[in-house]
Amino acid sequence: MVLPWPIPDDPSFHASEPAEQTEDLRLAALVAQRLSIDWTTRRQQIVVTVQNRVVILSGTVADPDVRQVAGELAWDVPGVYDVCNTLRISIRRGGRAAGP
Repeated sequence: MVLPWPIPDDPSFHASEPAEQTEDLRLAALVAQRLSIDWTTRRQQIVVTVQNRVVILSGTVADPDVRQVAGELAWDVPGVYDVCNTLRISIRRGGRAAGP
């Protein structure tokens, strides 16, 4: 029995990224762009990850309002199925949470 061995120049030899990974990367870029443009969220430490069109927001923000705005901006991106907002509120000196 002979099994064919692909030639490295053959396009079928190279594995392509599944469409889901490409879509997740596109959504992550769009969410990150929206967060960097919005005046409320642009100076915050927000990490955007997307898995199966679910946006995961992590990092630290200044107050609860910024956390809420970040989640809303992520939800507004077309193609997003869900948002998991795990953003934490930064703590001021003296152990008091930021906010009103």
